Amino acid sequence: MKAKEKLIVALDVDSADRALALFNSLRDAVGMFKIGMQLFTAAGPDLVRRIIANGGRIFLDLKYHDIPNTVRLAGIEATRLGVSIFNIHAGGGVEMMTRTAEAVSETAAREGLSKPKILGVTLLTSMDTAALSQIGINLESESLVRVLAGRAADCGLDGVVASARETSMIRETVSRKDFLIVTPGIRPTLESGDDQRRTMTAADAVRAGADYIVVGRPILEDENPARAAEGIISEIAAALS
Repeated sequence: MKAKEKLIVALDVDSADRALALFNSLRDAVGMFKIGMQLFTAAGPDLVRRIIANGGRIFLDLKYHDIPNTVRLAGIEATRLGVSIFNIHAGGGVEMMTRTAEAVSETAAREGLSKPKILGVTLLTSMDTAALSQIGINLESESLVRVLAGRAADCGLDGVVASARETSMIRETVSRKDFLIVTPGIRPTLESGDDQRRTMTAADAVRAGADYIVVGRPILEDENPARAAEGIISEIAAALS
């Protein structure tokens, strides 16, 4: 995979116009775009279709977490939407993950569609061991990620979303060579000053074994987003070499 294909730019903006402007300025420089809850709520599935119709690849980051049948049906619609990746919370349970993976594979085969990769969200990068304790989960963050990554693999998911700090541990836990790890919380330095806690630089994430890295604010908040993206791609390329 080329360096630029490993970079997913998070379109964490509040309008379709802003998202399309970023897509048009970055489409030749990066491999994929993430559409999350803010933008999807503001612009809906039509924006996803427009970007895909114009050659963009989409990671639909809605983190489905509901009863198994509801997530299964949402996964079917994400498949029909044409996204390349979508995610579900691994904490939703074995039945939820298994039924969704099966339904997506069956729908893609039956309807002649490309099957999207399904990722299990292990632990949000804004969470750490202290935050887990506050909600009654008495596990170290790494221990919880290890358990959830293993369950996601057992249930037929294609990979996980996890902090780059847990990448090597996940590789030890899951033996599948095709198991994807997508890492958010990428920052130019480890002193990010925002709500991300378990962060890592782009180069370090790739060296640790991340297949894709997701970058939002460091690109979107730069006065020249294309230049910022190019800088991160250079970091990735250096790490790959």
